[in-house]
Amino acid sequence: MPSKPGSRSSTQHSASQGRGKGKVTLSIVDQPTVKPTGNKTKRAGLQFPVTRIHRRLKVATEKPRVSFGSAVYTASVLEYLVAEMVELAGNACRDVSKVRITPCHLQLAVRNDDELNHLLKDVVIVEGGVLPHIAPELLKKTGTTNKVKVKHSQEV
Repeated sequence: MPSKPGSRSSTQHSASQGRGKGKVTLSIVDQPTVKPTGNKTKRAGLQFPVTRIHRRLKVATEKPRVSFGSAVYTASVLEYLVAEMVELAGNACRDVSKVRITPCHLQLAVRNDDELNHLLKDVVIVEGGVLPHIAPELLKKTGTTNKVKVKHSQEV
């Protein structure tokens, strides 16, 4: 016996919503729920590749059983760190009226931020240069003069 529209039934109806949208299933109370499809990176809402990081984690550890949750967590941490570095490097780039981020801008961004500097204290950025700093001992002191007084003798 067919059921009336809107009535509760124990059957599930599925309809395809197009490519990449997921499978829509109607539950017992006829409320559509969307099951996410696609790769794990899109499901996690990240830009960094979760599957590639999962594969690298399995190779890097002694035991090859690594959960996908750890790969998602690692990818999200890496994405956050890169976004932070690129944002600070973009600000350093804009301060000197440039439009392209160079290793020098990355170096300035990392070394001027306390937390990133602590994290990357042993890292050498190739072509990064050094921070502009002049030791105060090398600067001229204003107001004090160290002139040596010479006594003129009139010996002949």
